[in-house]
Amino acid sequence: MTSTVPAKSTAAKTTAEKTGARTEEAAVLIDDARARIDTLDDRIIGLVQERMAVSAVIQEARITSGGRRISLSREMEILASYRDALGRPGTSLAMTLLELCRGRA
Repeated sequence: MTSTVPAKSTAAKTTAEKTGARTEEAAVLIDDARARIDTLDDRIIGLVQERMAVSAVIQEARITSGGRRISLSREMEILASYRDALGRPGTSLAMTLLELCRGRA
């Protein structure tokens, strides 16, 4: 016969259990830092959306003036800037931003 132990509900978990910390003091610190990260992420998302809108304006101006939608030399500048500031992962981040901001062809 198998006995089953009722699982703790998520609400019943301690802060330490939710964060993976070994002490409540560390758990509180982690909880506070996670709240800051959530706030930063919200701001980053807002900035990316703003960047997408500005990029759309640039692309529209370029196209209506007879130019190409994308400026590869400008994209290379952006890639270099992110790489210089953030290292190799910065290049991947910049590529993702550029992809988001290119819009639909």
